[in-house]
Amino acid sequence: MTLNIAIHLDRQARQSLVEQIAGEIRNAIAAGRLLPGARLPSWHDLAAQLGVARGTVRAAYERLGDEQLVASAGAAGTYVTARPAPRPIAHQGAPRALPPILQGAGGEPNLFQLGVPAQDAFPAKTWSRLQVQAARQVGAHAVGYPDPCGEAELRREIVASLAIARGIACSPEQVFITAGYAGAFGLALQILQLKGARCWMEDPGYLFARRALELAGLQPVPIPVDEEGLDVATGLALAPDAEVALVTPGQQAPLGVTLSLPRRQALLDWAAQRGAWIIEDDYLGELQLKGRAAPALAALDRTGRVLHIGTFSKTINPALRLGFLVVPEELASRFLESASFLGPAPAPVAQLAVAAFLREGHYLRHLRRMKRIYGERRQQLSTCLTAQGVHHRLAGLSVLRHLPPDCDDAALARMARQQGLYPMPLSPWFARPESAHRGLLLGVTNVPPERAADCCERLDALVRLSSNLAEPR
Repeated sequence: MTLNIAIHLDRQARQSLVEQIAGEIRNAIAAGRLLPGARLPSWHDLAAQLGVARGTVRAAYERLGDEQLVASAGAAGTYVTARPAPRPIAHQGAPRALPPILQGAGGEPNLFQLGVPAQDAFPAKTWSRLQVQAARQVGAHAVGYPDPCGEAELRREIVASLAIARGIACSPEQVFITAGYAGAFGLALQILQLKGARCWMEDPGYLFARRALELAGLQPVPIPVDEEGLDVATGLALAPDAEVALVTPGQQAPLGVTLSLPRRQALLDWAAQRGAWIIEDDYLGELQLKGRAAPALAALDRTGRVLHIGTFSKTINPALRLGFLVVPEELASRFLESASFLGPAPAPVAQLAVAAFLREGHYLRHLRRMKRIYGERRQQLSTCLTAQGVHHRLAGLSVLRHLPPDCDDAALARMARQQGLYPMPLSPWFARPESAHRGLLLGVTNVPPERAADCCERLDALVRLSSNLAEPR
C-alpha cells in the first residue's frame, strides 16, 4: 500500500526542491513516522501531489538511497530500509575538567598562566605578513602531497638555528616536523618500540609526559630532582634495567634547574653502556633568562642515543601546534617510514611562515626581546613576593610560591581561577603523593610589572583565606 507523506515545500527558499523533499523524508524516518518496510509513493504520485517534476522526486529518492535510508525494489516500489536503533545519548552532566596543565586553555592568556608567551610582546604584524606570504606560496605550488617529514625550508632553518643556539650538529634528514610536542613524543615512542619498558622520569616532572608514557604502555619510574637536575645515581639504584630516560635538561619542568655537566655525562654514559635511549625535551632551552643557555644534551651525545624534541609553543605560539624531533643519523630511515605512514608533518602554511620568521632574523630578535621582558617581569614578581614576606624561588619562566605542607594547593588554584588568576599547583607534578611538595607555580610571561603587586596581593588574600578555612574548629 502506498503511503501518503505530508511534505511542505518552500519555493522561495535557497534550498533546492530535491533537498527539501529528501530532508522531509529523512526527518520522518529519523522521527519514527516512517518505519522500516514502509513503501514510499511512486515518483509519479508524489510528483503530482507536490506539483513538481518526476525527475525532482527521483533525484530525492536517489539521494536517500545513497544514504541507505531507502531501497528500490524495482516495479514493487521504494521502501524504507531497516536500520539499527540509534544509540541513546547519555546524559553529559557537568563539563569534564581539563587536566591541571591545560587549565586556562582555549582563550586569551591569563594572569600567572604557564606555557604561553607574552601576548603583548609578540610581533603580530610581522607574523601576519609572513603567514599571508606563506599561504600565497602554498597556493602557487602545484597540487600534490607535501613532504611527510616537513617542509625542506623549515628543516634547513631549524638545523642552522640548533647549531647556533643549542650546539647540535645535525642534517635536515635527521629533523622531522611534528604536530607540537605531543606529535614528536608520540612518534619517538612509536619508533623505539618500548612497550613494557621502564622509563626514568623526573620527579617532579611534566604531567602530560607521564600520562603519555603510561598510555604508550611504558612504566615511568620517578627519579628525584635536586639542584643539579635528575639524580642519575638514584636512577641507577631504582631502575638499572630502564631502557629510556625522559629529561628536561635545559630548564627542568617545573623547577627550572639546569642539569649539571657531571650529571649529563653520567646520563650519557649510562645510555651508551646500557644501550638505552634518552628523550630530551628541550623545555625552555632557548629562554634562559640569566646568562647563556647550556648546550643541549644532544650536543654532547657521541654514541647516537639522544632524541631531541623542540617546539615553537613557548617562543611563538602554542596554537601553531608545531614541533620538531631530531634523531640520531642511524635512526633517520626508520623515522622517515613511520612519519610517511603514521605521523606526517602538519600543513605547510604554518611551517613556511615559521621558516621565514627564522630566515629573516625575526626569531632571534624576538627571543632577545622576550628574554629581556620576561626577566623584568619575573624580577618584579619576585620583588612583590619578597615585600609580602612570602617564601619563593625562581623557576624558569615562573616563580614558585611555597605553601605549608598541609595546604591543598590544587584547591587553592581552583579558588584562584574564580578570581581570574591561573597559578599551577605544584603537587600534581609529583608522581608519588607522599613525597609531593605544596606550592603554586606563577607564570611570569603575561603579568605586566604594573599589575604584579595587585596580583600578588589578591593571591595572598586567597592563601590566607584558604589557611583559615583549613584550621580546625
